[in-house]
Amino acid sequence: MKLSSCFNMAIAFVIVLLVISCKEENKLQTPPEYAITIIKEDSVVVKNSFPATISGYSDAEIRSNVSGFIIKIHVSEGDMVNKGDLLFEIDHDVYKAEYNTALASLHIAEANVETAKLTADNKTNLAKKGIISEYERKLAENTYAQAVAELEQAQAMLENARTNLEYTYIKSPSSGVIGNIPVSLGNLVGPTTQAPLTIVSQINEMYANFSIDEKFMLFYTEKGGVNDILKYMPQVELKLATGAIYDEKGVIETISGVMDTKTGSAKMSARFKNAKQLLRSGNTGAVLIPKNISNALLVPQTATYELQDKKFVYVLNDSNETVTRQIEVEPLTFNQNYIVTNGLKVGERVVIEGVGTSVKNGMKITPITKEQSEAKLQKAITKENK
Repeated sequence: MKLSSCFNMAIAFVIVLLVISCKEENKLQTPPEYAITIIKEDSVVVKNSFPATISGYSDAEIRSNVSGFIIKIHVSEGDMVNKGDLLFEIDHDVYKAEYNTALASLHIAEANVETAKLTADNKTNLAKKGIISEYERKLAENTYAQAVAELEQAQAMLENARTNLEYTYIKSPSSGVIGNIPVSLGNLVGPTTQAPLTIVSQINEMYANFSIDEKFMLFYTEKGGVNDILKYMPQVELKLATGAIYDEKGVIETISGVMDTKTGSAKMSARFKNAKQLLRSGNTGAVLIPKNISNALLVPQTATYELQDKKFVYVLNDSNETVTRQIEVEPLTFNQNYIVTNGLKVGERVVIEGVGTSVKNGMKITPITKEQSEAKLQKAITKENK
């Protein structure tokens, strides 16, 4: 046998040994480690958020009952006022003249009544003596009755003139804070003016007005019916426009008995105390209504991935191989967890690490706990820093 042939056979033998060795090494190689979580039931409280607008406990629109030019404005926007405080003055001259005219007419009517009374009494005496006819006596009595009616008419006209004159002094109907004042000195206002002169809001207590959808409405009506729904409504929170949570909890006081067919929602109002006067009419925010969910199945958001607006997770089978599973979740989350409504069962193992990057469907892995994964990462960071 030639030397070259022996050499070639030796090389081939070595290559075969290397291939066999690599195959055996692959068989013995441990699958990659990834953290998993075991699905279990929990009782959780989630908070439904509904956009809200804030209004005073009583928002009184200030309008003019008489027509005229504004001659004085006694308040500024944001001022606190008491019931009866003077807010605006309308030009008084015309109404003073009407009052004086009505007063003069009243004096004339009073004099006419007195004269007619004397005449009627005199005619009655003359008629008794047969000096005048019954017709004349009756005519005198009718004249007296007419004078009395004219006096009553004059009194009513005077009262109306007095009321109109008083209306030129526009006063606050309640205590509260002055809102926007869209008018200025010299503006002509009247009963038909579209916008109010201002709004006085009672702000010791405030209302947050919002709407709920039909699904949420049914959640509570199923408990106690429409009539008793308010008994089952929990205390609510108010999230301010800044993102902060208002420090007073509110109580839902009113709910519309009819669903709006256009929006599919019902209107609600929650009352909040406002001792610090932080809330003002026109503010916006969101009412947070807690909802208790018992036997909730939680899965971390990081354990899911989306495909065509659907959510999926990787479930481990008995052979520790990943299996893609579609899930359905509540629209609300709890502590960065989805609340699963369909697709998972208690006791199933779900991969929570490497999802969407390195983990694939049908991949064999070595499951470890979240704590083990974190410890492994910390060890690697420490080693790298040395």
